[in-house]
Formats: sequence, structure tokens, C-alpha cells
Amino acid sequence: MHRWDLSPFSVTPAASLLARCVSKDILSQGEIDSASSRLSPVFSNQLHEAEQRIRTQRQLDQLQLDMDLLKMEKKSADVTNSFYLSRRFQMLQMFCGHLHHLLKEQNSLRQRLMKPLGRTNLPVQAHLQRFVVDVVKMLLDFIQTLEDKLKSVRCSPSAIYRLAQLNKSLAQLLAHVADVESLSNQVLQRKEAASRVTVLQDDLPPPPPPPPPHLNMHTVSEFLI
Repeated sequence: MHRWDLSPFSVTPAASLLARCVSKDILSQGEIDSASSRLSPVFSNQLHEAEQRIRTQRQLDQLQLDMDLLKMEKKSADVTNSFYLSRRFQMLQMFCGHLHHLLKEQNSLRQRLMKPLGRTNLPVQAHLQRFVVDVVKMLLDFIQTLEDKLKSVRCSPSAIYRLAQLNKSLAQLLAHVADVESLSNQVLQRKEAASRVTVLQDDLPPPPPPPPPHLNMHTVSEFLI
């Protein structure tokens, strides 16, 4: 008999790994118990949060898909909805009934409608219709370009007049610029002259003091008496 058969409980490799994680403080016993009590086999809070984020993202994607489908259904409601289709079908039935009664009364119209119209309604062959569409686009572009050219030709006299006015304004502006330059040169010359005068005044020696007043002896004797 195998020696593991003697013990009522056997230690699995997963249990030994968990025991090592608990001994090295990588996981706690509470986390293992909470993980074992939950339905999902997640053994850490980080993995559980990641799983919740993935589940939430899937739910958001599903809601976004449902919203896109609802928007598409709203846009094409007149085509896919049975309510609008039933109304159109009723109108089509009424039109067909009216046409049926009309064709019963008008034999010439009935004979005309019974003729094959495939060749008469398509003067251009099917493989050339794409080129016809391109030619129509080119024709529209040519018409737009022609209109722009005609507008420019019609506006040419006014453009010549405006160009003459612009040249006149430019000449006036240049004259004003020349006047401003001459005035600025005059101002600079006056500033330089004033600075030279102040420098010359600073270099001159100070004036001598005034001579003392002449004393009269008669006046002094009268003052002493």
C-alpha cells in the first residue's frame, strides 16, 4: 500500500504552494479563505479587481453595441419597422388597384405599358453609365470654373480702378514716411545741440565773487557816535 493512502488527508501541490506563500507573508489566511468562499478562483485582490474591470468593460461594450443597434434601427425605421412597411404596403395595394381599374378602361395605355421598355429607357449601355456620371461631374466643374472666370472678367474695370487707388495711397504713405523721417532728424539734431550746450556750460569756470562794498569813513564815524 502506498504511504499516502494511510493518511486520511493528502496535501496537494497547490496547498503546499499556498502554505509557502502564507509562511513568507505573500498572502494571508484571510485572503485564501475569502478566495475559497467565492465562486471565482481568484487568490488576490489585484486579480479580483482586474477581473471586475474586464467584466465591466465587456458590459460596457455590450451596452455600446446595443446602443449602436438602436440608433441604426431608429435611422432605418421607415424601412425595417413593420408599422411603416404595412402602411407602405397598403398604399402600394391602393395604387395597384387604381392602376388595374385604369388599365381596364384604357386599352391603348395597357398596350403601351406592355411593350418592353428596357432598350427605350436606357439609351446608354450599362457598362458606359459610370463614364456618363464622370462626364456630368466634369461638366459641373467646367460650369463652375467658367462662372468664376466670367466674374473675374466682369470685375476687371473695377479692379483697375482699385489698383490705381492703391498706388495713389502708397505714394501718399511714402510721402508721409519721408515727412516723419525729416521731423525725426530735426528732433535728433536739436537734442544733440542742447546736449552740447549743457556740456559747454559745465566746462566753464565759476564766476569770481563780487568785490566788497566801499566803506565811507564819515558814515562809520556817524554810526559809532
